[in-house]
Amino acid sequence: MRKITADTIYPVSSAPLKNSVIITDENGTILAIEPAKQHDQASIEYIKGVIVPGFINTHCHLELSHMKGKVDTGTGLIPFITNVVTKRNAPREVIADAIEKAEQEMLEGGIVALGDISNTTDTFAVKARGRMQYYTFVEMFDFLQDAGAEKAFTDWSAVFDQIVLAEGSSRAIVPHAPYSVSRELFRRINLANPASGVTISIHNQETPPEQELFLNKKGGFIEFYSKFGISLDEFEPNGMPSIHYALENMSAVRRTLFVHNTLTTRDDIAAAHTWSPNTYWATCPNANLYIENRLPDYQAFIDTAARVTIGTDSLTSNWQLSILEEMKTISRFQSYVPFETILRWATLNGAEALGFEQKLGSIEPGKAPGLVQIEGMDGERLQPSSKAKRII
Repeated sequence: MRKITADTIYPVSSAPLKNSVIITDENGTILAIEPAKQHDQASIEYIKGVIVPGFINTHCHLELSHMKGKVDTGTGLIPFITNVVTKRNAPREVIADAIEKAEQEMLEGGIVALGDISNTTDTFAVKARGRMQYYTFVEMFDFLQDAGAEKAFTDWSAVFDQIVLAEGSSRAIVPHAPYSVSRELFRRINLANPASGVTISIHNQETPPEQELFLNKKGGFIEFYSKFGISLDEFEPNGMPSIHYALENMSAVRRTLFVHNTLTTRDDIAAAHTWSPNTYWATCPNANLYIENRLPDYQAFIDTAARVTIGTDSLTSNWQLSILEEMKTISRFQSYVPFETILRWATLNGAEALGFEQKLGSIEPGKAPGLVQIEGMDGERLQPSSKAKRII
């Protein structure tokens, strides 16, 4: 048994606590949270700074960890995708080593669960060890070609079937993005997943050309597909922002995690919330700056009571895999967002989005959320020098 205290404890599911002690068993399960005065001070571990639950990283491409530093910043999404497609191949041992190191980086930084995109089986051996809880999203795309839906589905179903789930982990077949998935492939994905109790992830509204494609069939994706010999002659735009195409073709019953959302408006959020009460929004601020040099309008998400979560994206599009660094970026560039709001995005909202909230996301008796120390805050404000370290 351990008794742990700090200057402030943030349970997330309830108000911050001072002069309190977290009592855990040897496996990290929370047994109780009690006033410190009820305990012998010699029996209590004091942690400088604040204690928060373990972080939930709801969006990552762990299999791309070997590409750190290989793609230029600030190019925009379409050149970024082109670079990933043309540069991602590497020797298997290089890929495996990078994945191992990336997972260790996340564990040390306090991440206890990961929503991870997989197009290959490269991460499956690491995930099978169960060092954190994984939600593996096997991502499918057919470049808006109904004729290619069957092959795409068959090829990635073979990847999906090779996942070995460690205890507490989950998996789903998911669409890549509105601009890359045909209606037929959406249909097949919908049929393949359970009717409920599953999370579906989809990239959403990352770049202006994505909007232009659906509004008027113009923009950079026309040229992008043409370079790869793909015709969009049969594609008919719906004259609406791209998220509406996703809403037309996805199931409103399942949890849906829209990822990036840098161009998402209040109207888009409202439309999604009307479509389904099971809607979540993943923001990856450092990746958004890395690729497009823009951030979402977080005030729009706050004003609409949207359930925001935080992801890191991959080391191809980020300088590190740290949820604290993502929180610091939000706090730096949109400082009106309160620390407790950002913390909820980084913990409990993420756990709920992945269906992991029974164990993770908040410091409550009966849960085993992991405990993370944050040092170097100025009151309730993160600083550039703030650091996170996993305690449990």
